Amino acid sequence: MSDLKTFIAGLPKAELHVHHVGSASPRIVAELAARHPGTVPADIELLREYFTFSDFAHFIEVYLSVVDLVRTPEDIRYLTYEIARDLAQTQQVRYAELTCTPYTSVRPDLAARTEHMSGRGTGHTGMTIEAYTEALEDARVGAERDFGITLRWIYDIPGEAGMPAADATLTYAVDHGPEALIGFGLGGPEVGVPRPQFERHFDAARAAGLRSLPHAGETTGPQTIWDALTVLKAERIGHGTSAAQDPALLAHLAEHRIPLEVCPSSNVATGAVATLEEHPLKTFVDAGVPVTINSDDPPMFATTLNQEYEIATDLLSLDTAGVADLARAAVDVSYAPDDFKARMRDEIDTYATANAE
Repeated sequence: MSDLKTFIAGLPKAELHVHHVGSASPRIVAELAARHPGTVPADIELLREYFTFSDFAHFIEVYLSVVDLVRTPEDIRYLTYEIARDLAQTQQVRYAELTCTPYTSVRPDLAARTEHMSGRGTGHTGMTIEAYTEALEDARVGAERDFGITLRWIYDIPGEAGMPAADATLTYAVDHGPEALIGFGLGGPEVGVPRPQFERHFDAARAAGLRSLPHAGETTGPQTIWDALTVLKAERIGHGTSAAQDPALLAHLAEHRIPLEVCPSSNVATGAVATLEEHPLKTFVDAGVPVTINSDDPPMFATTLNQEYEIATDLLSLDTAGVADLARAAVDVSYAPDDFKARMRDEIDTYATANAE
């Protein structure tokens, strides 16, 4: 595995399921916590303990506390630029579709939502969508110039916030969408948040040219995935872990070439899967379902994209050629321009040939 680990570390990659705030490393979170003192520790070692989750609900609570540190356009710029630096310089990511949740930074009721989750208020009232968008795009352009990484955005509805969040996120995406916005998503808890209630929002987003990219089947059963496919017209599925329980669903995903964005360490950390050894990744691949490997909220789950590739390599018993195929798969099902995809495939091919076993 040592040679494979080295191969993975240098392999050019695309990442399709990675969250904006959730990608903040302990270094970044500590800086933001120092700017805005409160619940989140500004010490890197203490943050490692803070990012230990008892279940999915606890993960959401901690996640929202970190969200609350992103209060100003300057915070958005810093967060985005530094995430891009980490992805490009430590993971060899050339292209990433980052899932952003503007509602949690823009809406003035964030303080009330955080108080509900944590038992305390913050006084944070949010920024304007115009300021949010400008900061996001400024950081994207700077990161591409300085680190050679291409970023695209997916705006997602935080499902736990219900219809107000869905209505606002649709407005942010359709009326204020940044140049690099390519998709419309749905995240947060799945239990008690049925996908069909968001049908009109996804219909409107698709009519505006955005791709339907919801999370589904992470902590609920296969029906959530069916709902995402049939009602929200999903073109990729975030996680899709429970698809392994439904042979008909696996056959549908394989036949229609609908990819699953697989995040193994995340699924274990949140309790969606008991252990890595029990992860259904191999079941997906054996059924012919397209898969991509992703890190989700990497620092919060003590992982990296490189480590997720290592886990996938072990679960699927891959050699270097198989690992390169995983990297190509992510490029192929991304929403990057065709000429960019061609260049990136060439880069992967050149690297794989030069470093073949």
